[in-house]
Formats: sequence, C-alpha cells, structure tokens
Amino acid sequence: MIREAVDSDFDGLMKLYMQLHDNPFPEKDGRVTAIWNTILNDRNHHIIVADENGRLVSSCVCVIIPNLTRGQRPYAFIENVIADKDFRGRGFATACLNYAKEIARRENCYKMMLLTGSKEESTLRFYEQAGYNQNDKTAFIQWL
Repeated sequence: MIREAVDSDFDGLMKLYMQLHDNPFPEKDGRVTAIWNTILNDRNHHIIVADENGRLVSSCVCVIIPNLTRGQRPYAFIENVIADKDFRGRGFATACLNYAKEIARRENCYKMMLLTGSKEESTLRFYEQAGYNQNDKTAFIQWL
C-alpha cells in the first residue's frame, strides 16, 4: 500500500533510512521528536511510504514549495528516495514517486525536481524511466 507516513511509522522509516547514506538510527529524543512532529504537521511536506504487510519497504519525500513566478504555481521537490535492498526492482519506489506526482498535480505544481548523488547507471536509468531528465536544469550544491 502506498500512503503518507503517520506517527507510528517513525521506527520503520528510520530503519529504511539507515540504508540511505549509511544513516545511523537516531535516538528519539526531544529534538528528533520535534522534527518528526513538524514534518507530520506541515501540509506541504509529504513523506510517502510503501507499506508491504506492515513493513516499510520504500519511501520518498515530496515538498511543495510556494512560488511567486510561473503564475504563482508551486513546484515540488523530491528527496530521500529509497527502496529496501531486499525489495528493489519490485516497483515500490516507482509507486512512491507516482504518488508524489499525484500530490504535485493536486497542488497545481508546474514542475517536480529531484536530485540524486548517485552516479550508478541503474539509478539514473530508474529516474529517467520514472519521467525525470538530466537535460533541463543544472544543479549546484553547496554543503553547509
């Protein structure tokens, strides 16, 4: 089932995120809980999950960003795309990205953007097959 994350998804999502950039499982202290609650209560911040029999097996984040150009239409930013290593190739990540696209369309976004740090051909092909291209924009990153 593809859906938006709920409060009880925290542990499953963090286990999934451990496969993303070798993230450690965070201690669920006051700071982390406040971040989690801020995300869950932000109508423009969507954590999309694939739930397979009670286990989170894929996820992506879709943030809707208000905008004063392009007829004041917002745009969507996609981040933290992950599929559990044991569930890759089964369409879960594609389904999460498609759910994000539904949100972006519902919110009248004029575009969706996705950045990846991966240089793996299979990952880049996956994003192209999902409808993204590498040709329209050039991304620059400044790490802080």
